Amino acid sequence: MVHEFTCIVCPVGCRLRVDKGGEVSGHKCKRGIVYATEETTHPTRMLTTTVKVNSRVAKRLSVRTSRPIPKAAMFDVMQALATVEARVPVNIHDVIIHNVAGTDVDIIATRRLAT
Repeated sequence: MVHEFTCIVCPVGCRLRVDKGGEVSGHKCKRGIVYATEETTHPTRMLTTTVKVNSRVAKRLSVRTSRPIPKAAMFDVMQALATVEARVPVNIHDVIIHNVAGTDVDIIATRRLAT
């Protein structure tokens, strides 16, 4: 199977192609090779979303993963977040969930919320 996609590592946006043997073509820098290899063998994504919060000021708290999670785990992580309610006060980078859905990645707050 041949994979074709646009590289998002730098502003150039090279059109990458990965053949059946894992050879990468179309890159203008070495970062494109790394990106294409990771994207075809173990794709990961950062997740940004919101969770419920027990605040008088806001109903939802913006959160993100502390690092990229496997793309295949995205649904499990979202299911875990649907059951969470953060408790105020919350500061930026406070951990809302440790090791979410067994990914070894934390969910952290991206805003401060006092009440």
